[in-house]
Amino acid sequence: MSMETSEWLNTMCLIGFADKRGKAWHYREASQGDEPNHYDGPVPQDDVLRRLFNWEAVERELYVARSDGSREHARLVEGRKAICRSDDGTVLGIFKDGYQGHSYREWLLDNVSTILDDSLAIGSAGLLRGGGQAWVQVEMPDNITTPEGVEFRPSLLAATSFDGSLATTYGRKVQVVVCDNTLSAALSEDGQRLKVKHTRYSNLRLKDAREALAIVHTMADDFAAEVARLTAHKVSASAWERVLDIVMPLPENYGQKGAAKSSVPRKRQEIVNLYRYDERCAPWQGTAFGVLQAFNTWQHHVATVKGDKGRVQRNYERAITNVGENFDAEILAAVAAATEHEPVTAQ
Repeated sequence: MSMETSEWLNTMCLIGFADKRGKAWHYREASQGDEPNHYDGPVPQDDVLRRLFNWEAVERELYVARSDGSREHARLVEGRKAICRSDDGTVLGIFKDGYQGHSYREWLLDNVSTILDDSLAIGSAGLLRGGGQAWVQVEMPDNITTPEGVEFRPSLLAATSFDGSLATTYGRKVQVVVCDNTLSAALSEDGQRLKVKHTRYSNLRLKDAREALAIVHTMADDFAAEVARLTAHKVSASAWERVLDIVMPLPENYGQKGAAKSSVPRKRQEIVNLYRYDERCAPWQGTAFGVLQAFNTWQHHVATVKGDKGRVQRNYERAITNVGENFDAEILAAVAAATEHEPVTAQ
């Protein structure tokens, strides 16, 4: 069952600095509940504790029924345990005894507040998969605009899970305000992400974390430099066509009589329309940044959502995993290949 319901979004996804993000948040509409999930300023830490992290993940022994299906005298499963919510008993995951869960309060709030300083505040926080995943995103209060007209918000994203889907991860992220896209390709160099596995010997050395992450304040300069590089990297009309062919090639028998139907032409046209006409992409048409924006905006806002999860849930999951980074890297690699024999920078 998809968690993308108005009730879930209104209670389990808290969005701060809404006054700074503007229409970028239009697809995260809150329900008409008594307590909205949007804040004009930062999300208060007390609200994160009260609304999201007001339960603990607890260990439970695991039993299986007898061969005849009887639960009486069920057999204990040695070496395995279940992780459950303390409030409603929901089973979040089943693991070997060596698994050590990371408390959301400790690893997403206490550790982050120790790593960072008082000029940063919570920009968003939420639960996914029934509480199996969680994140806290810490941001500076004001947007930053590059000389190329790209308005963005740098942040530190801390995420972890109790369902086995994520190691505890601290990483640098950038959100482009006009489209709400999360871009990480420019910030994914070695040392800009810290992962801690869920083992009984896991710990976070805060000094190492500070040094490894380079923290949010340095991110603005890094991303602004990457925007300048990508907007200076020119992409001709023919190179743009080559990018499309690399990333989303047409079927070999496309257009021939009797050819099997394909969704690729429709997807390509959707991306082309964004690249040429959409305000989130068109201002940078003819550059590598415009190409990245077109594909990223398509993936974020237009592409069909597979499975039973809704678009909002899918986008949140992309943000707290490296799926989005891999997609961005694929696009930039295609741009490099398509423009290999063309001028890279403006003359």
